Amino acid sequence: MSDTPQKQPDPGRPALANRIDRKAKRKLDARRKGKTSVWFGLGMMGLIGWSVTVPTLLGAALGIWLDERDPSGRSWTLALLTTGLVIGCLNAWHWLNRESNEINEDSEDSDE
Repeated sequence: MSDTPQKQPDPGRPALANRIDRKAKRKLDARRKGKTSVWFGLGMMGLIGWSVTVPTLLGAALGIWLDERDPSGRSWTLALLTTGLVIGCLNAWHWLNRESNEINEDSEDSDE
């Protein structure tokens, strides 16, 4: 999302001037944001991986602790491991959806 407010093209200006203005704004926005690299993509993959891994491991650890404290026929480890995995997948979906929306908004802003 751009920090600069988007203004409508001035109908009194020639179309060429409006196009040049839009391109200049796009270049300034790109300079402010900086270049995205392979490392950014790898970092994002790591973030998504950890957002699934952490809740899954926490669920498993809590399940093991509960199984040691409550020796019933239920497997708390399996139940909480599955719950943690579901929560982690929802968390990853949330991150990916938010990034996708930001990319779409940026491309819509640059197309104007």
